Amino acid sequence: MQNRTHQNFKTIILGFAIGVSIFLKMNAQDGTIAYNFLNLPSSSHIYGLGGINISTVEDNLNLTDQNPALLGPEMDMQIGLNYMRYIGETNFAGLKFAKKASERSAFSVGFQYFGYGEMKYADESGSVLGTFAPKDIAVNIAYSHDINYRWRGGINLKYIYSAYDEYSAMALAADLGVNYYNPESDLSLSLVAANLGGQIKRFNESYDRLPIDVRLGLTKGLGSTPIRLSVTAWNLTRWELPYYDPGDGTSSEGPQLKDSFASNLFRHLIFAADFVPSNRFHIGLGYNYKTRTDMSTYSRSFLSGFSITAGLNVKSFGVDVAFAQPHTGATTFMVNLTANLNDFIK
Repeated sequence: MQNRTHQNFKTIILGFAIGVSIFLKMNAQDGTIAYNFLNLPSSSHIYGLGGINISTVEDNLNLTDQNPALLGPEMDMQIGLNYMRYIGETNFAGLKFAKKASERSAFSVGFQYFGYGEMKYADESGSVLGTFAPKDIAVNIAYSHDINYRWRGGINLKYIYSAYDEYSAMALAADLGVNYYNPESDLSLSLVAANLGGQIKRFNESYDRLPIDVRLGLTKGLGSTPIRLSVTAWNLTRWELPYYDPGDGTSSEGPQLKDSFASNLFRHLIFAADFVPSNRFHIGLGYNYKTRTDMSTYSRSFLSGFSITAGLNVKSFGVDVAFAQPHTGATTFMVNLTANLNDFIK
């Protein structure tokens, strides 16, 4: 029975991957990349570890956000809430729920809301006609299965709806993930193909592409010390990620284009460290070089590119918070709450 379930799972993953590949080839027309909100984590822990992390293994439903292979039956009846105060008047919030499907598999459902505050709209002459509140909504369902003792695979299907004033659009996407975890050596390796899919309803005649990405992640504990280190490689669908460096503000030559091997390499990498003295408490620090260079100005904050997180588990509840300041005018804060409903219905 388990072999049949295993074979069915592999068939579903393979069939879906082939279908997505055909879909992408059929829709390989020019278009702008949109839906970048899909790259924002709903996990405070992940946000504090640099914004993208696909290999940190914990009994925390919110950590499955970017890799469905981190979902498992150990998260049975777990519920997760998240809220983020982002740049300006932007606020994000969401809800997740997980249920064990068998001793080796689990599924989860989730809802994520992205609100961007109130904006003014005007006619061609500049006369303000009113206001509107743009928003994006993502609904997802994920499934994971233990291939064997150390390997786990997962798939996350997402329905995306966007509404900007009188314009709306819809898209379908999926994340495919696999994770290898060795608890004896405290080693975790992950591979994820993220945001595969495309639009099914456009805002207008132009086609907007999803931020499709391939990611690799490694997390390793340092022996008997309560420290874990993570390295995540992302944006692996293209090598060149040039940016302009404005300098220190004293030069009259203008911004300089940075496109060296080292610059491109580090803009693909996110580094993180976790201090985990027990399963009840953790503190984490992340560094995202791409965020720091994207926000590059001669007056940028020293904290740009850095993020920090802390979490506490007490009885049936867990709380995680994260803080980052990508730019001097942009302070961001995220909070997560988790609870296991089994503890309340026994």
